[in-house]
Amino acid sequence: MLSARWRPIVYATVGVVLLWALALGGFTLARNARVTPEKVRAFVEKTDLSKLSPAQRVSAIEKLARMLNSLSLEERRRAHLDQVTGRWFEQMTEAEKSAFLEATMPTGFKQMLTAFEQLPEEKRKEAIDNTLRRLKSAQARSASGGSTNSSGTNTVALSPELEAKVRSIGLQTYYSQSSAQTKAELAPVLEELQRTMESGRAFHPR
Repeated sequence: MLSARWRPIVYATVGVVLLWALALGGFTLARNARVTPEKVRAFVEKTDLSKLSPAQRVSAIEKLARMLNSLSLEERRRAHLDQVTGRWFEQMTEAEKSAFLEATMPTGFKQMLTAFEQLPEEKRKEAIDNTLRRLKSAQARSASGGSTNSSGTNTVALSPELEAKVRSIGLQTYYSQSSAQTKAELAPVLEELQRTMESGRAFHPR
């Protein structure tokens, strides 16, 4: 039996230990629950979209969209460059692709496109140049770190043909008239453009 003198100290010690255990358990749970590009890739690779029922496909695609939306800006960029969702996207129908792109579109994306189109031509060119430069720099860092896409090779941020069209046609018009596949290829460029415009770095090349 504990003496009246030691009983409060023992209870307080047990209480502190329990609080620390709960805090540690919560931290571990939160860390394990946090979505990362690696977890997104693992989900895509372990799930065969072609073998799912229509209802299961909808549920799986919605889950993938939620996972992507949970990533940080840097993680989303890395996931785009590594084409983490590429295998699934190729298997989606046009309707599924459109719904998926709409669900993963960053907040303020359409407003950014409108604001971009209102810039003078020279400023638009400068913004595109700086955006592509940053993306290519990010791709180089990804390559040096050994990050690859699902086919085992690093991707090009934007094909020369698509880059030429982005420069020659109004970005908002071109995006609105493009197929879901082209919109997916443009996604990392447009997200980076939004990122640099919102941060005020669009017109300050390094």
